[in-house]
Amino acid sequence: MRRVMHGDVVAAARALLALPESGRRRACQRMIHEAHCAHRYMRRFGRAHALWGDGSLMATAHKRVLLPEPGFSDTRYCGCVEMVLHELIEWRAARQITRGRRKCT
Repeated sequence: MRRVMHGDVVAAARALLALPESGRRRACQRMIHEAHCAHRYMRRFGRAHALWGDGSLMATAHKRVLLPEPGFSDTRYCGCVEMVLHELIEWRAARQITRGRRKCT
């Protein structure tokens, strides 16, 4: 996955906000996986993946419904931002431990 910036986290959180709470964690994990696979695709073929974009989390999030950014006074939005950051930490930790690559499908 390309380097994650503030805008990537915001875009992913906005996409999660549009989903029911019960499906957010799985959707977040899926976006991270898609961004990772899209980045590998782009490095290999020199062009963005047709479905998942250029390997950034923002490009993957923008393929979904995005609600307007409500601000940090909205506790649901804060929870979505927290979830994105938590799942990024978990994803990076898992890659550190295994030193392997999850298959891109």
